[in-house]
Amino acid sequence: MAREIYAYECTECGTLHYPFKMRCRNCGELEPFKFKTVPLPKRGKLLTFTKVYNLPAAYEVATLGIAIVELENGVRVTGQLEVDDPTIGMDLLGDVGVVREEPYNRYWGFIFRAA
Repeated sequence: MAREIYAYECTECGTLHYPFKMRCRNCGELEPFKFKTVPLPKRGKLLTFTKVYNLPAAYEVATLGIAIVELENGVRVTGQLEVDDPTIGMDLLGDVGVVREEPYNRYWGFIFRAA
């Protein structure tokens, strides 16, 4: 089963928000039921990245790449980066996967790889 991460589209003006906002940043709509969920695209471009070397034990890896990616619809998201030699502006393809595990809990998020 393919998992999705959703943005919230204002039904008044069409502006996408991720994560959810209580108020539309474009038209100021305040009614929470005026937002509909829209799956985020999986393709995007790498805006910036870093590598974390000292992680909590729950990650069970020595290092972790973290990226900010601009998706095809203009929404910017943070996710894990699994690219050996990343370059700013490179095309990425994201997948939704387990990014951290704890006893009885799994945390899901974007994992980006070279497209």
